[in-house]
Amino acid sequence: MKIYNTLTNQKEIFNSIEEGKVKMYVCGPTVYNYIHIGNARPLIVFDTIRRYFEHKNYEVEFVSNFTDIDDKIIKKANEQGVKYSEISSEYMKEFMIDSNGLNVKPATIYPKATEEINGMIDMIKQLIEKEYAYAVNGSVYFETRKFESYGKLSNKNQDDLEAGARIAVDDEKRNPMDFVLWKPKKEGEPAWKSPWGEGRPGWHIECSVMAKKYLGDSIDIHAGGVDLIFPHHENEIAQSEAANGKEFVKYWMHNGFINVDNKKMSKSDGNFFTVREIVDDFSYDIIRFFMLNAHYRSPINFSRELIQAAANGLERIQTGRDNLEYFLGNAEERQLNEIESQHLKDVNKYKEKFEAAMDDDFNTADAITAIFELVKFANINISAGSPKSLIENIVAIIDELCGILGIVSKKKEEILDKEIEQLINDRQEARKNKDFALADKIRDDLKNKGIILKDTREGVRWHRG
Repeated sequence: MKIYNTLTNQKEIFNSIEEGKVKMYVCGPTVYNYIHIGNARPLIVFDTIRRYFEHKNYEVEFVSNFTDIDDKIIKKANEQGVKYSEISSEYMKEFMIDSNGLNVKPATIYPKATEEINGMIDMIKQLIEKEYAYAVNGSVYFETRKFESYGKLSNKNQDDLEAGARIAVDDEKRNPMDFVLWKPKKEGEPAWKSPWGEGRPGWHIECSVMAKKYLGDSIDIHAGGVDLIFPHHENEIAQSEAANGKEFVKYWMHNGFINVDNKKMSKSDGNFFTVREIVDDFSYDIIRFFMLNAHYRSPINFSRELIQAAANGLERIQTGRDNLEYFLGNAEERQLNEIESQHLKDVNKYKEKFEAAMDDDFNTADAITAIFELVKFANINISAGSPKSLIENIVAIIDELCGILGIVSKKKEEILDKEIEQLINDRQEARKNKDFALADKIRDDLKNKGIILKDTREGVRWHRG
């Protein structure tokens, strides 16, 4: 299996630090709003990579954090006159709704920044003791000049970085590229006690601390969007390796950007879409399938025409599989003849093609092509008179390959709006009667049929997901 390593700018054969295990850290969301289509890509991509490792019989420890304290969270809380924790708590729940809808497997753990403050203080102390960091006026900065290999991930030269940076006359930093580890309290903001006064940590330190706590000093894979390479991931390397004295990450993985209608996504341009807005017209399943139709490192363009094409492609797979299931109803329990035996061998070649694509830096686009070719082969060669064992084998392979990609291979049962409303009323009645087991069952049954419920102050809302 080969992985493209951003650190070395080349594909490398994967060898885990600990045999049979993969320690994987993926930067999670800052929870102040619904996730947008750009946030969905790393969610789907690195979940798929995790699934493939598990298919290869690796035990995967998968950590993804929540940044639950941040300037944007504080700003939104102040605007709404609530505590910052109410905003972060609300959008963590909304994130999980979208994550589940996108068929993303739950992380081994979702650490929260606010619950790891003590660990961040400890690492900052270490960095000061080792003279990689310095305190001034209640702030603590990492001194990038002290870390000789700073810039190795982004291939940036520190002299060039400093030449292009600006530093104010009264700036506390020794050098323009020094970055904050701890910042002092501001009026109207939450703060924690520290040896340098009340304040809160900088953004970069949280991932270094959480990766160390839950995965160890050295990990196999650290992943995120290409926009995180500099400065976030570059700064993580500096902090972690300076504090721990060991290589932090063996393989760095980054997914490409998403453009919308061939333009960079921007609220001011009116081409900014949350996942929740898109599922009003297209299901979560279609969004996932759309994302995997391109190689994860390639830029991807999002448009209604392209996602509709993805919807049509997913329907082709699901229709082909449904046809096979229909044939199973009348299939014969008999020995395979010579032609059918060859078909069985041919079918396995598509699985081999799928795995070859995934072994080559997780090329999901080519892996999906292998699934399409398998479905086409089945459409041509399988009929109502085909032997049961052959049909079952093809169905099992389609389900297996789709499962690795997190794609739903079987069409969901259609449910009418009137039925939904009746079930919602039944659920409300069950809750009124304190029959919470029945209420939960109705909610789960609807979810399994692609209907997502949300309890709001105005009542229950639903959408297809």
